[in-house]
Amino acid sequence: MPHIPTRDDARASWRASVLTLFPEMFPGPLGVSLSGQALAAGIWSLDTVAIRDFGIGKHRQVDDTPAGGGAGMVLRADVVGAALESTLEQRPDCPAIYLSPRGAPLTQSKARELSAGPGVILLAGRFEGLDERVIDRYGLHEISIGDYVLSGGELAAMVLIDACVRLLPGVVGAQESLSDESFWSGLLEYPQFTKPRDWQGRSIPDVLLSGDHKKIAEWRRSEAERVTRERRPELLSPESLSKAAKRGGKP
Repeated sequence: MPHIPTRDDARASWRASVLTLFPEMFPGPLGVSLSGQALAAGIWSLDTVAIRDFGIGKHRQVDDTPAGGGAGMVLRADVVGAALESTLEQRPDCPAIYLSPRGAPLTQSKARELSAGPGVILLAGRFEGLDERVIDRYGLHEISIGDYVLSGGELAAMVLIDACVRLLPGVVGAQESLSDESFWSGLLEYPQFTKPRDWQGRSIPDVLLSGDHKKIAEWRRSEAERVTRERRPELLSPESLSKAAKRGGKP
């Protein structure tokens, strides 16, 4: 994906535009908790574009059978193209993203990159997919949230938006907590504990109650490496660690 432009005005609202057949699904979970509070506060904004408004004929047809045969239906190029153009005219500087299982994985670094820009235009697909000519014509960036298939791209769009919104200044109260999270420094997060000190025969590790900040930091780093080695060993490759070091952040 090319460089994402940053907001010229730091006070400007980060904006997500979602092209969808089901605009009623939004804001959904994005309207509650931290993202919902930030939405109400104007830290970010959300608008939806109903693809069916650009449909063909009195029935507003948006899909048709696959060229070459096969099961299911495919979103039409002329319909989705018209919906995209109406949005791109208003937001020419925003990256246009198609949520797709075959896309590049959504990562924490990608979320940081997108959150630093003015916002995103997200296309939520349905059926068997989207006419490839739309992807080529508008240079859509394909992003996947995992190696599985959903009924549509709306939930994936919500995941991407939430991952970006929580990184915006003023959304998470303690900004330093973000640097302790999984993937920020290239490692998974270390185990967390809170009161009570003893619970069902299990105790909080003594080092965390020692007050020795150096030892606590060393323990957390060691535990982050252990968890990462057990669950996501590929993150400990020299290449991954080098990228993490350049990004900075705490373990």
